[in-house]
Amino acid sequence: MPSFIPQSWPRRAALLVLVIALVAGITQWMRPPVVQTTTVVSVFPSQALSVLNASGYVVAQRKAAVSTKASGRLEWLGVAEGSTVRRGDVIARIESTELQAQLNQAKAQVGLAQAELSDAQRAFERSTSLLAKNYISKASHDSALARLEKAAASVNAARAAQQVSQAALLQAEIRAPFDGVVLTKNANVGDNITPFSSAADTKGAVVVMADMSTLEVEADVSESSTAKIVVGQPVEIGLDAVPNERFPGKVARMVPTIDRAKATRLVKLQFDQIDPRVLPDMSAKVSFLQRPLRPEERLPQIMINRAAVVEQDGQWRAFRVVDNRLEAIDLGLVEEPKADLVAAPMLKVGETVVLRPSAGLRSGQSVRRVTGS
Repeated sequence: MPSFIPQSWPRRAALLVLVIALVAGITQWMRPPVVQTTTVVSVFPSQALSVLNASGYVVAQRKAAVSTKASGRLEWLGVAEGSTVRRGDVIARIESTELQAQLNQAKAQVGLAQAELSDAQRAFERSTSLLAKNYISKASHDSALARLEKAAASVNAARAAQQVSQAALLQAEIRAPFDGVVLTKNANVGDNITPFSSAADTKGAVVVMADMSTLEVEADVSESSTAKIVVGQPVEIGLDAVPNERFPGKVARMVPTIDRAKATRLVKLQFDQIDPRVLPDMSAKVSFLQRPLRPEERLPQIMINRAAVVEQDGQWRAFRVVDNRLEAIDLGLVEEPKADLVAAPMLKVGETVVLRPSAGLRSGQSVRRVTGS
């Protein structure tokens, strides 16, 4: 059978395959290598000293729902949410027209009783003089004495009634029981105020206020972990509302009961100094520490994963990735790091570095990255 394939064709085909393989190899060699990356983080040194972690909430230890014993319509309210008040300040007032009228009536009754007492006193003195001269009987004198005693008792009763009316009028003014801040306002001008009332058309407490100097963190600690905690133990408190700061404190009290439903014990923690940004009901995370922190340990440190550190040319360095290019960063270490995290103050939080870099990586090299762990 005649062949229509030139004798040179197999040679050309082999050459073509070789060229294709060579081009593919060169293309693969020219492609940037794939590297895993990890993120630079901010870490507080206290994490290494923590023996136990717990969560809780900021709670004011002195807090009051302020109302009055009197009932009536609220006619004036002098505070709003966030208002700072001093002990004894008038923060609200209910209508007092009727109470003032009752006080005036009680004062008038005192006047009448005192007039009767004066008249009875004079009558008793005349009776005593007449009895000495035998002009009246002993029974008449006893009657004058009884009138005097009754008049004196009436004066005392009238004065007591006046004091009751005076107290009721004072209760129309709602005063702050301690220095603090108004947290919530529960009533408005025109509302009916009735102490301890749950009726829909009346209000009980006018405002809720708290003494901000008594703020503490209350944390639930597992029953099995309470042996790790003692009163006075140093702690570090983190607040979700202030994410980049930690507040030093100590264990103030441990409630001597166990919550059987949760198998936890309530621990109360004091701030060493209360920051004005700390507010009631903020969520908190607490680290119970082995020892008090030194001043330099209170600040966060920039750290990277130990697996991102490699020795090259006698230097311990990491590779920062910027726009898919490598930048070698000398860490200034004198020996191989042993900890899981390595300080890298020359980097910034959120930057990325190569995880487990190979020995062949160099500064300026293009890479393709994937996120590592």
